[in-house]
Amino acid sequence: MSDKDNSDKDNAVAVARFGKPAPVTRMVGWAVLGALTAFLINNILQVGFGFGSVFSILSGDLSGVLPTLIYVVFILVGISYVLRSPDTALRWDADLVHRANIYILRGFYFTVLFVGLADVAIAFMRVEKVFDLFLSADMVRNFERPDFTGLYIYFPLMILSFILAAFTKTLGFHWLALLIILAELSIVITRFVFSYEQAFMGDLVRYWYSALFLLSAAYTLHEEGHVRVDILYSGFSARKKGLFNIIGVLLLGLPTTGVILGVGFNGPQSIINSPVMNFEVTQTGGIGMYVKYQMAAFLGIFGATMMVQFVSMLFDSMADFRDEPGHRDTEAVAQ
Repeated sequence: MSDKDNSDKDNAVAVARFGKPAPVTRMVGWAVLGALTAFLINNILQVGFGFGSVFSILSGDLSGVLPTLIYVVFILVGISYVLRSPDTALRWDADLVHRANIYILRGFYFTVLFVGLADVAIAFMRVEKVFDLFLSADMVRNFERPDFTGLYIYFPLMILSFILAAFTKTLGFHWLALLIILAELSIVITRFVFSYEQAFMGDLVRYWYSALFLLSAAYTLHEEGHVRVDILYSGFSARKKGLFNIIGVLLLGLPTTGVILGVGFNGPQSIINSPVMNFEVTQTGGIGMYVKYQMAAFLGIFGATMMVQFVSMLFDSMADFRDEPGHRDTEAVAQ
């Protein structure tokens, strides 16, 4: 575990659980998380099982009743949590949401590590006809099907990744960045030293790089590491920064991530659902990696984890606006 990870763990322990009540802010935040959870569940029901949407009820389609009930239940669960814990501090909720988000990201970091290594190995053996030496013709054809590798190899690896993420606090993007460099270096060495290059080698770099860019966005937001035009903000007090962050979350952050998720998961033919459901691969076909559909899913993971992190930021910013103890000085940590 790195010093940074230890610092994050210590900060989590130091957060006070109880504080000044903030029912409205907490209800808004937890209602958003409940609606996000319901949205993702309903997307599976609609795409995978043919259920209607919430709007289907307006046209008399009763298949939209269950999705509507799911929204109501999860939003009420979020609100009831606030009502049952009125004295829970804003920073406690912010830290709780952040740590849950980081666990999800750790799981996906390990997923792209294991899947990337497995897929590039399978692609190599598929391209160089290594499978033909020890597998039957039917099994060789199975490894040429992205749905077979996705369901029977990569999905179990994802489950293993999330189990592993529960036992390690390493965030992952440091070593993922290093792996990208090593993957690019291997292309240079094999191309100019051994005169060997295949499409799956470049696919691995793009796969890991897209994961690094999209999966690291939420943690970067937590550390205030995103590039922004900073003319006045840096000179504000912590209280004024909190106010502007609240406005930014409510008017920009949550609506933007909502649009990303709404467009990306808008029915079976949407830009995320369609590639994932069809196990879409690159135009290089059998000579490349079978992970293009996973790269489409990264967009959904990006939108969902950013929305969760914006809720954490809302709680933390409101605590700053109210001058509550426990303010994180990210600028001092960076220095």
